Amino acid sequence: MTDHTTEEPPAASADENRRQVLYWRLLARLFDPEEQATLESASLAVVEDIGLPPALLDPQASVDAVVQRHPELAAEFDGLMVPEADGDEDRDRAAEVRRAALVSKVLLNVFASGSGTVTAGQLARWQSDAGWLERALGCRPGELRAGRAPGGAGRAAGGGVSPTGTGAGFPTPDLGTLIPAIGPELGAIEADLVKRMHLREVLADPQLAAQLTPSMSLIEQLLRDKNNLSGVALANAKALIRRFVDEVAEVLRTQVEKASVGTLDRSVPPKRVFRNLDLDRTIWKNLTNWDPEEERLYVDRLYYRHTARKTTPQRLIVVVDQSGSMVDSMVNCTILASIFAGLPKVDVHLIAYDTQALDLTPWVNDPFETLLRTKLGGGTDGTVAMALAQPKIAEPRNTVVVWISDFYEWRCEPLFESMAAVHRSGAKFIPVGSVTSAGRGSVNPWFRERFKDLGTPVISGHIRKLVHELKSFLT
Repeated sequence: MTDHTTEEPPAASADENRRQVLYWRLLARLFDPEEQATLESASLAVVEDIGLPPALLDPQASVDAVVQRHPELAAEFDGLMVPEADGDEDRDRAAEVRRAALVSKVLLNVFASGSGTVTAGQLARWQSDAGWLERALGCRPGELRAGRAPGGAGRAAGGGVSPTGTGAGFPTPDLGTLIPAIGPELGAIEADLVKRMHLREVLADPQLAAQLTPSMSLIEQLLRDKNNLSGVALANAKALIRRFVDEVAEVLRTQVEKASVGTLDRSVPPKRVFRNLDLDRTIWKNLTNWDPEEERLYVDRLYYRHTARKTTPQRLIVVVDQSGSMVDSMVNCTILASIFAGLPKVDVHLIAYDTQALDLTPWVNDPFETLLRTKLGGGTDGTVAMALAQPKIAEPRNTVVVWISDFYEWRCEPLFESMAAVHRSGAKFIPVGSVTSAGRGSVNPWFRERFKDLGTPVISGHIRKLVHELKSFLT
């Protein structure tokens, strides 16, 4: 009798064993925080053998930290857990081992949240890692925790590998039903982390509150919780927000002031003050008055430097998405708007929106007061913000509209058409995907392509990029 059984190639079998080692470690660490020495050493050998950094196995290292050291991995995390349509016969087992290592990192960092008191830094790290999990599942920022299914990006038709790459033979989970199940769990974990910070109790104690170091994650929590604070706790929360605002403002102000504003206007007489005195020119022009006998220079005229600069009155309209995924941008842009509002002949308007729009222009000179009036979270409907912004464009040629958002909108077509109309009117339209300190953000590909075709590509990255663009227009 002939045996028709086909043996699996040795290489494929080895890859299967490597992948199982990584997933056994994942399960062990999820259910027991104590590391299993054998699984840890075996996993380390696997990770090093396939050319991935050992930091993937370090529970203290955030995904952000790993990606910063190894930027080539960023693209691998995007859509990492989205089901594929490949059949079992087409499986790349070596790639699945690599995927298993990356998936394990994301899942452990998010779901193994530990116990004990949580610092603001630890909360920020968890929130960042949760963002990477959202990206791995093909979700938009904040979408997973909101319990919504990804907008088409994460769904797969038919069979394929599971989100964790465990191969065919099992039905592929539909992310449309998976997301609502994971979302509440993530929300519960985040709520537990905030509770373990004992933030309200800390704020109620002036000594403990004074020990808090302002950070973007802490400011976000304070802004979200401000309506539940009162008395001493509210006063300390405001003091922390103001400290953070002042620190960020100092950095941004330096960036704005590095370049001069406008060209010299020689039609305006120079101010005759000591700081404007041009000493070299004064000496040169008065050399004919040198008395060699007395060795003394008699000065009959002082020369001063021109400091007045030619500027055209400009209107800057800043529109900021204040939904939960854009907190960093909201804080940075509120402060940036106040700095530009302090420049001569720059008329700054500030609008914040989610499903409703709020004109914050009356408080644009005080970012602290502006932030206290924001309402973080919710969906996004940019058309309500555009309804406030368009009437402000009185002289298009002297107007710049900066729109900061991830552009995941409810009504994409009408919003884009109105943005294109602003651009065609002669106003400078600058779409911005993120203005964070880390320079990382997500932008709706639909909008990104259309902005590119319009000739107004999306600015994404460090806030310095936006500062440069604004200075180029306003000077």
